[in-house]
Amino acid sequence: YRNCRDDPNRSGTRCLCSTVQSHRPHFIAVHCQEVGGKNYEASMSHVDCFVKELLSSDAMKEYNRVRVYLDENYKSQEHFTALGSCYFLHESLKNIQQFDFKAKKFKKVVGKEIYSDTLESTPMLEKEKFPQDYFPECKWSRKGFIRTRWALADCAFDLVNIHLFHDASNILAWEKSPSVYSGTRQKALGFVLDRITDQRFEKVPYFVFGDFNFRLDTRQVVESLCSTATMQTVRLGDTNEVDKLIFRESENDRKVVLQLEKKLFNYINQDVFRENNGTLFLQFDSELSCFKERLHELEISFPPSYPYSEDSSQGKQYMNTRCPAWCDRVLMSATAKDLVLKPENEEKNLVYDNIGPNVCMGDHKVTSQAYPTSGLCWVVLPVCGYGWLSVYGSVCVKLSTLFHHVLLFQLKTKFALCWNLGFPDIFNEWNSV
Repeated sequence: YRNCRDDPNRSGTRCLCSTVQSHRPHFIAVHCQEVGGKNYEASMSHVDCFVKELLSSDAMKEYNRVRVYLDENYKSQEHFTALGSCYFLHESLKNIQQFDFKAKKFKKVVGKEIYSDTLESTPMLEKEKFPQDYFPECKWSRKGFIRTRWALADCAFDLVNIHLFHDASNILAWEKSPSVYSGTRQKALGFVLDRITDQRFEKVPYFVFGDFNFRLDTRQVVESLCSTATMQTVRLGDTNEVDKLIFRESENDRKVVLQLEKKLFNYINQDVFRENNGTLFLQFDSELSCFKERLHELEISFPPSYPYSEDSSQGKQYMNTRCPAWCDRVLMSATAKDLVLKPENEEKNLVYDNIGPNVCMGDHKVTSQAYPTSGLCWVVLPVCGYGWLSVYGSVCVKLSTLFHHVLLFQLKTKFALCWNLGFPDIFNEWNSV
């Protein structure tokens, strides 16, 4: 990989700074998952390098108040989430406060502060790792959430950084509908929503964005794709455990239609997931259904955002590792939706789409959500197999008179690897949109 020291072009930092300079937001939030990557013990120093370079960049000179919270204490497995939240406030933004969860009151934001190893004792946020019995086989992994609360004049809102559980095995995901992984994510998301709306603090509008790891119902997808195929089961000799599922056409020389393994989802025709933006498969995207009263989202009209090839020459190609799914999402409470949408707005005037469909951005494709009449836009921009979510624009109703632009980033990246992409092509497509 290339890190801060040996990437002379600083492509990752230039990408972020270019966005800031283009939209000139007054409030920037960077939400991170997997800080340090999988090899976090060796790579955590590159996270600090990224933050320092960002703070010293020309694009950030006008941001005189900064709060950076990085969960880097990987030695504490019962608390380590590898989450990070960074906030940059423009000098022209006068009336901004952050909530102290211990003192239970808002405090004026002054100066630049960075926290890393002491997040458990930091009163300006809530950080929780999911209870151990939530984790598959009770094995710790880097999953949890961070909440911060902000006030602009008389309007308060929560920003929630979240990382939910992935599907570890395609075979296990196929065995039951809905899958055991879906149930685990549902339980974890419910845990987060209960915590941020309980009686300890006043309830305020909330935005939840991060890596939800939502997947399609694998069993139903396979039944739909292979309705006329015959299935062959291959088991391991020593344990009799299912190793492979091979679906063949009944005729046509018994051609293999789909081969399913723990980390293989090899379907004969990937184009079906892109045709008509994959809307045929939205019927299998049901993990949010049980939260319809608590979380809101615009209508999806773009192809599944994961898992795209990380080969720079294959920007439109999916990898054969998982069933394509809409993992990167923008969710909000009903009250938060009211903040960013004028009552007279019609859904057809809103834009919820992906960006850079032909550009390799890692295994998550860019997703954007725009509100033309209010100037608000959400973008999920993947970097080297992970992604960030950005929100920019003027928030209508109460927020519109307080500041011109809001820019939120949800960055799920292996920082040590995030410099590999050629960002100019990405931003050419962004600007064209």
